[in-house]
Amino acid sequence: MDCVIARNGDDLVTTEPRRVRRGDKVAMGSSEDGTEGIYVHAEGFLGKTHSPNEFGFMQTEVSRERPVDYGVLAQLLGEEKQRGGKILWVIGPALVHARAREDMIWFIENGYCQALLAATPSPCTIWRRRSSDHAGDVELGEGVEGGHALHMRAINTVRRAGSIAAAVRQGIATSGIMHALVTRGVPYVLAGSIRDDGPLPDVIPDTLAAQDAMRAFTAVATFAVFVATALHAIAVGNMLPAFVDAADPADVRPLTTVCVDQTEFVVNKLRDRGTHQAYGVVTNAQDFMHVLRFYVERWQQATPVRTPAPSSR
Repeated sequence: MDCVIARNGDDLVTTEPRRVRRGDKVAMGSSEDGTEGIYVHAEGFLGKTHSPNEFGFMQTEVSRERPVDYGVLAQLLGEEKQRGGKILWVIGPALVHARAREDMIWFIENGYCQALLAATPSPCTIWRRRSSDHAGDVELGEGVEGGHALHMRAINTVRRAGSIAAAVRQGIATSGIMHALVTRGVPYVLAGSIRDDGPLPDVIPDTLAAQDAMRAFTAVATFAVFVATALHAIAVGNMLPAFVDAADPADVRPLTTVCVDQTEFVVNKLRDRGTHQAYGVVTNAQDFMHVLRFYVERWQQATPVRTPAPSSR
């Protein structure tokens, strides 16, 4: 998605336009029917058969009125963990503000997160201190007096420690999503923006450098979950491969993607841009995380424990 095919010696490689240099030979298409230039093989790895997993634009059927089969999502997530896959989470601050932080921590601590991508984390993802989270009270969803000052103090405390990981080791950060990531050794990429207060030491302020850092994880991801983060979800969705590779061609499968947002627009936007294998869930972050965790816990209880095999990616 959003790439070009360039010649590199005797090979053809898919690359980003920003990496194309003057003099490179790039494949161009000048007809829609594929008779000249680039032909899109819609069936791809599907053995010349038609399937809902065919690549395509503008094919969404997402609605808040459609029921969500959380049992299927829990099974897919559980099976991906059992096979030793790389489960990637992309989350926005609304996940924390919606009081789903403890559920995210549970998924991290129970092995359902192998990498996490996010924008600059607010201090509420670092500490679990009621009335001092971000610029308001996360538990009640209300603003508190002096909330922004506490926000800045938390950032400065982490900066004095040197990094989020250092703040965890020094006992400054004792709970929260970032604490769970650090203590479990789960890698993360925090991309900055021009709106950042700080930013925190671990945040990558260079957009292109952040994209490269994220691509290191999207290239090996075998499962992706996007929760309450519109632009980040679309950006990462464009980086994800359509299929999970395998040594045996029979084991090649679509890369399952779950996109969650409270508005249909965001979910439709992601799927319209070619993320055809996405499960669209139109609901708020709190309900999704609570219910998914419930079904995953139930799936764990009903499923024999198996030692995960090494990932094929």
